Amino acid sequence: MTSTNRNPLVITAGEPAGIGPDLCLALAQTEWSDRVVVIADPEILESRARQLGVDVTILSSGAKKEGAANHYLRVLRQPLINASVCGTPDPANAKSLLAGLNRAVKGCIDGEFSGLVTAPLQKSTINDAGISFTGHTEYLAELTSTQTPVMLLVTDTMRVALASTHMPLRQVPDYLTKDRLRNVIEVLHADLITKFHIAAPEIVVCGLNPHAGEGGYLGEEDAAVIEPVINEYQLRGMIVRGPLPADTAFTPAAGHADAVLTMYHDQGLPVLKYAGFGKAVNVTLGLPIIRTSVDHGTALDIAGTGKADAASMIAAVELAAELAGV
Repeated sequence: MTSTNRNPLVITAGEPAGIGPDLCLALAQTEWSDRVVVIADPEILESRARQLGVDVTILSSGAKKEGAANHYLRVLRQPLINASVCGTPDPANAKSLLAGLNRAVKGCIDGEFSGLVTAPLQKSTINDAGISFTGHTEYLAELTSTQTPVMLLVTDTMRVALASTHMPLRQVPDYLTKDRLRNVIEVLHADLITKFHIAAPEIVVCGLNPHAGEGGYLGEEDAAVIEPVINEYQLRGMIVRGPLPADTAFTPAAGHADAVLTMYHDQGLPVLKYAGFGKAVNVTLGLPIIRTSVDHGTALDIAGTGKADAASMIAAVELAAELAGV
Protein backbone atom coordinates (compact mmCIF):
# COMPACT_ATOMS: atom_id res chain seq x y z
CA MET A 1 0.00 0.00 0.00
CA THR A 2 1.29 3.45 -0.89
CA SER A 3 1.83 5.57 2.20
CA THR A 4 -0.33 8.66 2.54
CA ASN A 5 0.53 9.45 6.15
CA ARG A 6 4.07 9.71 7.46
CA ASN A 7 3.16 10.34 11.09
CA PRO A 8 4.46 7.58 13.38
CA LEU A 9 2.46 4.92 15.14
CA VAL A 10 2.28 5.26 18.91
CA ILE A 11 2.84 2.31 21.21
CA THR A 12 1.84 2.14 24.86
CA ALA A 13 4.26 -0.11 26.72
CA GLY A 14 1.63 -1.71 28.95
CA GLU A 15 2.16 -3.15 32.41
CA PRO A 16 5.78 -2.35 33.34
CA ALA A 17 6.08 -5.47 35.51
CA GLY A 18 5.11 -7.61 32.52
CA ILE A 19 6.61 -8.23 29.11
CA GLY A 20 5.41 -4.97 27.53
CA PRO A 21 8.80 -3.29 27.91
CA ASP A 22 10.51 -6.41 26.52
CA LEU A 23 8.31 -6.27 23.42
CA CYS A 24 9.00 -2.57 22.87
CA LEU A 25 12.74 -3.15 23.14
CA ALA A 26 12.45 -5.96 20.59
CA LEU A 27 10.97 -3.45 18.12
CA ALA A 28 14.18 -1.44 18.36
CA GLN A 29 15.89 -4.28 16.49
CA THR A 30 13.42 -4.19 13.59
CA GLU A 31 12.68 -1.87 10.69
CA TRP A 32 9.91 -0.31 12.78
CA SER A 33 12.22 1.50 15.21
CA ASP A 34 12.16 4.65 13.07
CA ARG A 35 8.39 4.57 12.54
CA VAL A 36 7.07 4.29 16.09
CA VAL A 37 6.99 6.35 19.27
CA VAL A 38 6.67 4.52 22.59
CA ILE A 39 4.87 6.06 25.55
CA ALA A 40 6.61 4.76 28.65
CA ASP A 41 8.89 5.62 31.52
CA PRO A 42 12.35 5.78 29.85
CA GLU A 43 14.03 4.57 33.02
CA ILE A 44 11.97 1.37 32.93
CA LEU A 45 13.01 0.69 29.34
CA GLU A 46 16.67 1.41 30.09
CA SER A 47 16.60 -0.80 33.19
CA ARG A 48 14.89 -3.64 31.30
CA ALA A 49 17.40 -3.35 28.46
CA ARG A 50 20.24 -3.80 30.94
CA GLN A 51 18.45 -6.74 32.53
CA LEU A 52 17.97 -8.38 29.14
CA GLY A 53 21.47 -7.53 28.01
CA VAL A 54 20.31 -5.77 24.85
CA ASP A 55 21.95 -2.68 23.39
CA VAL A 56 19.16 -0.16 22.80
CA THR A 57 19.50 3.62 22.87
CA ILE A 58 16.48 5.45 24.28
CA LEU A 59 15.84 8.76 22.53
CA SER A 60 13.32 11.47 23.30
CA SER A 61 10.33 11.39 20.95
CA GLY A 62 11.50 14.30 18.81
CA ALA A 63 15.19 13.44 18.70
CA LYS A 64 17.12 12.49 15.59
CA LYS A 65 18.88 9.16 15.45
CA GLU A 66 22.33 9.30 16.99
CA GLY A 67 25.09 8.21 14.66
CA ALA A 68 26.32 5.48 16.99
CA ALA A 69 22.90 4.06 17.76
CA ASN A 70 22.27 0.87 15.79
CA HIS A 71 19.17 -0.05 17.81
CA TYR A 72 17.03 2.71 19.25
CA LEU A 73 13.55 3.69 20.37
CA ARG A 74 11.96 7.11 20.46
CA VAL A 75 10.10 7.50 23.75
CA LEU A 76 7.48 9.98 24.89
CA ARG A 77 8.07 10.18 28.62
CA GLN A 78 5.28 9.05 30.97
CA PRO A 79 6.88 8.60 34.39
CA LEU A 80 5.70 5.96 36.83
CA ILE A 81 5.01 6.67 40.49
CA ASN A 82 7.04 3.72 41.74
CA ALA A 83 9.91 1.77 40.23
CA SER A 84 8.76 -1.44 38.57
CA VAL A 85 9.76 -4.94 39.62
CA CYS A 86 9.39 -7.73 37.09
CA GLY A 87 6.47 -9.98 37.97
CA THR A 88 5.07 -7.67 40.66
CA PRO A 89 2.58 -5.08 39.38
CA ASP A 90 2.08 -2.01 41.56
CA PRO A 91 -1.42 -0.45 41.74
CA ALA A 92 0.22 2.91 42.51
CA ASN A 93 1.25 3.06 38.83
CA ALA A 94 -2.26 2.53 37.47
CA LYS A 95 -3.12 6.20 36.98
CA SER A 96 0.16 6.84 35.20
CA LEU A 97 -0.43 3.93 32.82
CA LEU A 98 -3.91 5.17 31.95
CA ALA A 99 -2.58 8.70 31.53
CA GLY A 100 -0.17 7.34 28.94
CA LEU A 101 -3.05 5.64 27.16
CA ASN A 102 -5.06 8.87 27.24
CA ARG A 103 -2.11 10.74 25.74
CA ALA A 104 -1.78 8.19 22.96
CA VAL A 105 -5.46 8.40 22.04
CA LYS A 106 -5.41 12.19 22.02
CA GLY A 107 -2.39 12.10 19.74
CA CYS A 108 -4.21 9.79 17.34
CA ILE A 109 -7.33 11.95 17.30
CA ASP A 110 -5.28 15.11 16.76
CA GLY A 111 -3.35 13.53 13.87
CA GLU A 112 -0.02 13.49 15.70
CA PHE A 113 0.05 9.68 15.40
CA SER A 114 -1.24 7.46 12.61
CA GLY A 115 -2.51 4.71 14.89
CA LEU A 116 -2.20 3.08 18.29
CA VAL A 117 -0.65 -0.25 19.25
CA THR A 118 -1.09 -1.35 22.86
CA ALA A 119 0.98 -3.75 24.90
CA PRO A 120 -1.10 -5.61 27.52
CA LEU A 121 -2.15 -4.11 30.83
CA GLN A 122 -2.83 -6.05 34.03
CA LYS A 123 -6.56 -5.45 34.51
CA SER A 124 -6.64 -6.71 38.10
CA THR A 125 -3.92 -4.28 39.17
CA ILE A 126 -5.79 -1.29 37.76
CA ASN A 127 -8.92 -2.47 39.57
CA ASP A 128 -6.86 -2.89 42.74
CA ALA A 129 -6.10 0.82 42.45
CA GLY A 130 -9.82 1.54 42.73
CA ILE A 131 -10.27 2.25 39.01
CA SER A 132 -12.98 0.38 37.14
CA PHE A 133 -11.27 -1.22 34.14
CA THR A 134 -12.46 -4.24 32.17
CA GLY A 135 -10.02 -3.90 29.29
CA HIS A 136 -8.57 -1.70 26.56
CA THR A 137 -11.58 -2.24 24.29
CA GLU A 138 -14.12 -0.79 26.70
CA TYR A 139 -11.78 1.93 27.97
CA LEU A 140 -10.95 3.19 24.48
CA ALA A 141 -14.64 3.19 23.57
CA GLU A 142 -15.43 5.37 26.57
CA LEU A 143 -12.49 7.64 25.85
CA THR A 144 -13.59 8.20 22.24
CA SER A 145 -17.37 8.22 22.90
CA THR A 146 -17.76 5.10 20.75
CA GLN A 147 -21.13 3.43 21.22
CA THR A 148 -20.26 0.01 19.84
CA PRO A 149 -16.62 -1.09 19.93
CA VAL A 150 -16.13 -4.48 18.31
CA MET A 151 -13.27 -6.77 19.26
CA LEU A 152 -11.78 -8.54 16.24
CA LEU A 153 -8.91 -11.02 16.36
CA VAL A 154 -7.00 -11.51 13.12
CA THR A 155 -4.52 -14.15 12.05
CA ASP A 156 -3.31 -15.22 8.63
CA THR A 157 -6.39 -17.11 7.52
CA MET A 158 -9.04 -16.19 10.08
CA ARG A 159 -10.93 -13.22 11.53
CA VAL A 160 -13.05 -13.69 14.65
CA ALA A 161 -15.27 -10.92 16.03
CA LEU A 162 -17.09 -10.85 19.37
CA ALA A 163 -20.68 -9.74 19.97
CA SER A 164 -19.85 -9.27 23.65
CA THR A 165 -16.42 -8.66 25.12
CA HIS A 166 -15.21 -8.84 28.71
CA MET A 167 -18.16 -9.83 30.88
CA PRO A 168 -19.18 -12.76 33.08
CA LEU A 169 -20.69 -15.59 31.07
CA ARG A 170 -23.95 -15.54 33.02
CA GLN A 171 -24.60 -11.96 31.79
CA VAL A 172 -24.18 -12.71 28.07
CA PRO A 173 -27.71 -13.95 27.17
CA ASP A 174 -29.34 -10.84 28.64
CA TYR A 175 -26.76 -8.59 27.01
CA LEU A 176 -27.35 -9.96 23.51
CA THR A 177 -30.40 -8.03 22.38
CA LYS A 178 -31.42 -7.59 18.75
CA ASP A 179 -30.29 -3.97 18.79
CA ARG A 180 -26.86 -4.80 20.19
CA LEU A 181 -26.40 -7.58 17.65
CA ARG A 182 -27.44 -5.23 14.83
CA ASN A 183 -24.93 -2.62 16.01
CA VAL A 184 -22.09 -5.16 16.08
CA ILE A 185 -22.90 -6.52 12.61
CA GLU A 186 -23.10 -2.97 11.22
CA VAL A 187 -19.66 -2.06 12.61
CA LEU A 188 -18.09 -5.37 11.56
CA HIS A 189 -19.50 -5.17 8.03
CA ALA A 190 -18.52 -1.50 7.57
CA ASP A 191 -14.95 -1.95 8.83
CA LEU A 192 -14.36 -5.09 6.77
CA ILE A 193 -15.11 -2.87 3.78
CA THR A 194 -13.30 0.32 4.79
CA LYS A 195 -10.35 -1.06 6.77
CA PHE A 196 -9.79 -4.48 5.19
CA HIS A 197 -10.95 -3.53 1.68
CA ILE A 198 -13.34 -6.47 1.27
CA ALA A 199 -15.98 -5.28 -1.18
CA ALA A 200 -18.75 -7.71 -0.17
CA PRO A 201 -17.89 -9.24 3.22
CA GLU A 202 -19.22 -12.68 4.05
CA ILE A 203 -19.99 -13.02 7.75
CA VAL A 204 -20.81 -16.28 9.52
CA VAL A 205 -22.71 -15.80 12.78
CA CYS A 206 -22.49 -18.35 15.58
CA GLY A 207 -25.40 -19.34 17.74
CA LEU A 208 -25.32 -18.71 21.46
CA ASN A 209 -26.34 -22.16 22.66
CA PRO A 210 -25.03 -25.63 21.82
CA HIS A 211 -26.27 -26.73 18.38
CA ALA A 212 -27.54 -23.14 17.89
CA GLY A 213 -30.39 -23.90 20.27
CA GLU A 214 -31.46 -27.25 18.73
CA GLY A 215 -34.77 -25.80 17.56
CA GLY A 216 -35.50 -24.29 20.96
CA TYR A 217 -34.76 -27.38 23.02
CA LEU A 218 -31.37 -26.00 24.13
CA GLY A 219 -32.31 -22.35 24.50
CA GLU A 220 -34.51 -19.78 22.80
CA GLU A 221 -32.02 -16.99 22.08
CA ASP A 222 -30.84 -18.36 18.74
CA ALA A 223 -34.31 -18.44 17.17
CA ALA A 224 -35.74 -15.44 19.01
CA VAL A 225 -32.81 -12.98 18.78
CA ILE A 226 -30.01 -14.03 16.45
CA GLU A 227 -31.88 -15.58 13.51
CA PRO A 228 -34.30 -12.66 12.96
CA VAL A 229 -31.41 -10.18 12.84
CA ILE A 230 -29.56 -12.34 10.31
CA ASN A 231 -32.70 -12.53 8.18
CA GLU A 232 -32.95 -8.73 8.18
CA TYR A 233 -29.46 -8.37 6.73
CA GLN A 234 -30.02 -11.10 4.19
CA LEU A 235 -33.10 -9.21 2.94
CA ARG A 236 -30.84 -6.16 2.53
CA GLY A 237 -28.52 -8.16 0.30
CA MET A 238 -25.70 -8.63 2.79
CA ILE A 239 -23.90 -11.97 2.94
CA VAL A 240 -24.63 -13.00 6.52
CA ARG A 241 -25.21 -16.67 7.42
CA GLY A 242 -26.30 -18.42 10.58
CA PRO A 243 -26.81 -18.93 13.35
CA LEU A 244 -24.41 -21.83 12.99
CA PRO A 245 -23.41 -24.09 15.87
CA ALA A 246 -20.09 -22.81 17.18
CA ASP A 247 -18.60 -26.31 17.11
CA THR A 248 -18.94 -26.44 13.32
CA ALA A 249 -18.80 -22.76 12.31
CA PHE A 250 -15.00 -22.90 11.92
CA THR A 251 -14.87 -26.14 9.94
CA PRO A 252 -14.47 -26.32 6.14
CA ALA A 253 -18.05 -27.63 5.93
CA ALA A 254 -19.30 -24.22 7.11
CA GLY A 255 -17.96 -22.62 3.93
CA HIS A 256 -16.01 -19.43 3.33
CA ALA A 257 -16.18 -16.52 5.78
CA ASP A 258 -14.37 -13.20 5.82
CA ALA A 259 -15.20 -13.06 9.52
CA VAL A 260 -16.89 -15.30 12.06
CA LEU A 261 -19.01 -13.45 14.61
CA THR A 262 -19.11 -15.27 17.94
CA MET A 263 -21.40 -14.42 20.82
CA TYR A 264 -18.90 -14.28 23.67
CA HIS A 265 -15.19 -14.10 24.40
CA ASP A 266 -14.35 -17.74 25.00
CA GLN A 267 -16.59 -19.05 22.23
CA GLY A 268 -14.37 -17.78 19.44
CA LEU A 269 -10.97 -16.84 20.78
CA PRO A 270 -9.77 -20.34 21.76
CA VAL A 271 -10.24 -21.39 18.14
CA LEU A 272 -8.36 -18.41 16.73
CA LYS A 273 -5.56 -18.63 19.28
CA TYR A 274 -5.13 -22.33 18.59
CA ALA A 275 -4.84 -21.50 14.89
CA GLY A 276 -2.45 -18.57 15.25
CA PHE A 277 -1.32 -17.85 18.80
CA GLY A 278 1.75 -15.66 18.92
CA LYS A 279 1.07 -14.10 15.53
CA ALA A 280 -2.57 -13.04 15.89
CA VAL A 281 -3.57 -9.40 16.33
CA ASN A 282 -6.39 -7.82 18.31
CA VAL A 283 -8.12 -4.98 16.43
CA THR A 284 -10.78 -2.70 17.91
CA LEU A 285 -13.36 -1.87 15.26
CA GLY A 286 -15.77 1.07 15.45
CA LEU A 287 -13.27 3.53 16.93
CA PRO A 288 -12.41 6.84 15.25
CA ILE A 289 -8.74 5.77 15.44
CA ILE A 290 -6.71 2.71 14.40
CA ARG A 291 -5.98 0.46 17.35
CA THR A 292 -4.30 -2.93 17.38
CA SER A 293 -2.78 -5.03 20.13
CA VAL A 294 -1.09 -8.32 20.87
CA ASP A 295 -3.06 -11.55 21.29
CA HIS A 296 -1.75 -12.33 24.78
CA GLY A 297 -1.49 -10.99 28.30
CA THR A 298 1.21 -9.49 30.48
CA ALA A 299 3.12 -12.76 31.08
CA LEU A 300 4.39 -11.57 34.45
CA ASP A 301 6.27 -14.82 35.03
CA ILE A 302 8.67 -14.33 32.11
CA ALA A 303 9.13 -10.55 32.21
CA GLY A 304 12.80 -9.64 31.97
CA THR A 305 13.91 -13.23 31.30
CA GLY A 306 14.43 -12.93 27.55
CA LYS A 307 11.74 -15.54 26.87
CA ALA A 308 9.10 -13.12 25.56
CA ASP A 309 8.15 -13.68 21.93
CA ALA A 310 7.65 -10.37 20.11
CA ALA A 311 5.97 -11.91 17.04
CA SER A 312 2.46 -10.77 17.97
CA MET A 313 3.69 -7.23 18.76
CA ILE A 314 5.45 -7.02 15.40
CA ALA A 315 2.31 -8.34 13.68
CA ALA A 316 0.20 -5.76 15.54
CA VAL A 317 2.49 -2.95 14.38
CA GLU A 318 2.47 -4.25 10.80
CA LEU A 319 -1.33 -4.45 10.72
CA ALA A 320 -1.76 -1.01 12.31
CA ALA A 321 0.54 0.43 9.66
CA GLU A 322 -1.41 -1.31 6.90
CA LEU A 323 -4.77 -0.13 8.22
CA ALA A 324 -3.44 3.43 8.64
CA GLY A 325 -1.72 3.47 5.27
CA VAL A 326 1.75 4.28 6.59
